[in-house]
Amino acid sequence: MTYLSTHSLWITSFILLVPTTILAMAGPYIVRRYVSLRRLRTNNEVAGFKFATIGVIYAVLLAFAVVIVWERYNQADSDVAREASAAATIYRLSRGVDDGHGVAIRSALTHYLTVTVEHDWPAMDTGHSAPAARQAMSAVYEAVLKYHAADPNETVVLAELLRQVDQLSETRRARLVAADGIVPGLIWATLFSGALLTIAFTFFFGTENLRAQSLMTGALAILIFSGLLTIIEIDHPFAGSVKVAPEALAAVLRDFRDY
Repeated sequence: MTYLSTHSLWITSFILLVPTTILAMAGPYIVRRYVSLRRLRTNNEVAGFKFATIGVIYAVLLAFAVVIVWERYNQADSDVAREASAAATIYRLSRGVDDGHGVAIRSALTHYLTVTVEHDWPAMDTGHSAPAARQAMSAVYEAVLKYHAADPNETVVLAELLRQVDQLSETRRARLVAADGIVPGLIWATLFSGALLTIAFTFFFGTENLRAQSLMTGALAILIFSGLLTIIEIDHPFAGSVKVAPEALAAVLRDFRDY
């Protein structure tokens, strides 16, 4: 579903909702053309019971998928905040080492944040990462590891610096993993096949007012595919119209320039 998630929300909504709603509303007319109302009415009671079962099963599956991707979206947002927090802490801790190493650490960290905002984020739109950001991350490690503690206080500072750099690297890795998407292909196949099955089931009810049945089927299609649209839009937390922005990292970068 990367193709849909990388487009604007309006385009994705049109592709997903308009054709499916039109087909759903046309379905009852097509079925009624080949099957008489009398024959359809004889199955209303049994069909109603089966439709209720199918509807509940699919509703649970759809709701579960929405909750999972929403939790992962929030987790991605939290990871970016943790990445920004680790960067700010490293910058402040660098004040506790000698001037030469401190300047090198701050310079490497500033470069990492700049590259991440300007290159890593656009690359994540397509589920990739920027090589320059990976190199900048390595440069931060190198700058910290070149510092050698001379007394117990500096040893404590160095240990905390390494811990924060590790957190910076871990949160970046978590961000890149989330950029690839959350929902696997098998779940997508189940969600879409379940949507089609649930909507198609309504075609075989026998109601006197065919127009009302068509409108109700269209409303059901809009509801189901709106849920799928929500999952598609937040399945890739760093792509599309609804995505986690690098504002937390950009804010830390602005704070660095104010020191």
